[in-house]
Amino acid sequence: MRKLLFQVAALLVAAGAMSACTGTPGPVSPSSATATAGTSGTSDTSGAPAPDTETSVPAPAPPSSPAPSGPGAGNAELAIMVRPSEAEPALSYTLVCQNGLPAAESKHPAADAACAALKNNAALLSPSIKGSAQACTEQYGGPQQATVTGIVDETPVDVTFARTNGCEISAWDAAREILGVAGGAP
Repeated sequence: MRKLLFQVAALLVAAGAMSACTGTPGPVSPSSATATAGTSGTSDTSGAPAPDTETSVPAPAPPSSPAPSGPGAGNAELAIMVRPSEAEPALSYTLVCQNGLPAAESKHPAADAACAALKNNAALLSPSIKGSAQACTEQYGGPQQATVTGIVDETPVDVTFARTNGCEISAWDAAREILGVAGGAP
């Protein structure tokens, strides 16, 4: 009898999980499936679902890993926004590279150099994580700011650049060709 109750509880949990995945209402809601699972002994007394109980909350996406340094395939699709200063309007570029060469839809002042730079070092747009234990010189390189979003060699990119300390100035200088003419701060 106990084995039959356990199988029925497992079927109800599965049916509830399937209806949660399909978005259509099923015969069992996830809350009643949890309550049923709790009566079968698979949940603790705090009311929390057992570790093996499926929930409708998606797992967080894994953190994107930085692109490996060194030569890459040279494929990119990027939106680049450079703000020379607070008083000046932002400049926007589009960079599309295929095998290290700019595609026709690129709207970038130095697309050849930018695509070549990405092909030679795919990690240019993966600077070290801010707030890391890296020591940086306290120097001011200027008010320039830049944002680059898109994909480089199938790796998502969403990075900001500034010139507020030695580490950020170094990252800016390394990505100078990608940031375009406006990115070439003195």
